[in-house]
Amino acid sequence: MSDESQIEIPPSFMALYLAPGRQKPSLPHAELAARYELCEDMAQMLTETARNMEFSLGITESDVLARCGQGLRVEPTVVSEAESQWVVRRLAELLDWRLPVGDAER
Repeated sequence: MSDESQIEIPPSFMALYLAPGRQKPSLPHAELAARYELCEDMAQMLTETARNMEFSLGITESDVLARCGQGLRVEPTVVSEAESQWVVRRLAELLDWRLPVGDAER
């Protein structure tokens, strides 16, 4: 069994690549797993940065998440718009922070 088949991709990430009414993602499993690993790694790496921003800048958790989201969308982008939203939601989850109103539905 290959390493890539060991990766468990959460439904929240897989949903980024499911067209309405479809059950199969639009990316091959290996590519989907690679995209997930990249996004998960980004969220994990941003945890310390986000905590430092909150403390050093004296801004709210919501503002920190918004700034992180903006940073993920700066050219040249590494992740898609949908992936950047997922990374911010995952970051909030890792930090046990509430998502700003309106972001929970995305």
